[in-house]
Amino acid sequence: MSEREAREYWRWKEYSWKNPEIPDWHGGLVTAGVDVGSTSSQAVIMIDGQLYAFASIRTGVDSSGSALDAMNWAMAGTGLTIQAINFTVGTGYGRVNVPFADKTVTEITCHARGANFIYGPTLRTLLDMGGQDCKAIHCDDKGKVTSFLMNDKCAAGTGRGMEAFAELLAVPIEKIGEMSFAIEEEPQPVSSTCVVFAKTEAMGLLRAGWSKEKVLAAYCAAMAIRVVRLLERNGMEADFAITGGIAKNSGVVRRIEKLLGMEALKSKIDTQIAGALGGALIAKALVEKK
Repeated sequence: MSEREAREYWRWKEYSWKNPEIPDWHGGLVTAGVDVGSTSSQAVIMIDGQLYAFASIRTGVDSSGSALDAMNWAMAGTGLTIQAINFTVGTGYGRVNVPFADKTVTEITCHARGANFIYGPTLRTLLDMGGQDCKAIHCDDKGKVTSFLMNDKCAAGTGRGMEAFAELLAVPIEKIGEMSFAIEEEPQPVSSTCVVFAKTEAMGLLRAGWSKEKVLAAYCAAMAIRVVRLLERNGMEADFAITGGIAKNSGVVRRIEKLLGMEALKSKIDTQIAGALGGALIAKALVEKK
């Protein structure tokens, strides 16, 4: 383990993927989407509308560099170059800083389109839980946005807030979900809507004798309550799905499902690439329209 990995074990892991069923991209329509978020960046490459490769990395201080790093990792070992890609869409918080993008599209539009691909045309309500914000989105059977709301609080209900708690409690972030259920009974949610105050509250609970598991349960419950309120304000309609890194956290997802009385759709496709995936699909549609 490197010194950086040892210091940042509480962060989520960076990764990439290649589709073994598409051995050669030559001769196909190659499109890409790059989603530069506040805490993570994803690059997705599609061949003729099929998912070909993707990479997910942590966003650095340089959004342009993060976009390029994500794309280079997605292309690694494929023989692809940026020049060989027919059309690229930039999206996300840093979409204007994707230097090789042919067009920029809002993350709301791209997430809905990507989620439509991941979950199918029955999807109507989408919760995207990003690094610094949460979005409740309604979409039609083509993945077109019909309405949306974003959270109006700080990062307490987001992936960055979850990272802050993982760091505070010295817990690997991928273990938070299962640890939050290792309790005898569900505790009261933490009351603070600000990460800074929530961390202070958590420290007080630890000093009062709460276990790490109980504190995590209280924070996951608080996060679930906040995002369910957002969903209900925008209106709930089945089918329902969750995208973003927090969609991988069972401690939050299962509590959201319990509050809603509704199970979220499941998929084998990585939920964190929805925005970049939507960008690549929109890129394909723009090329075909031309």
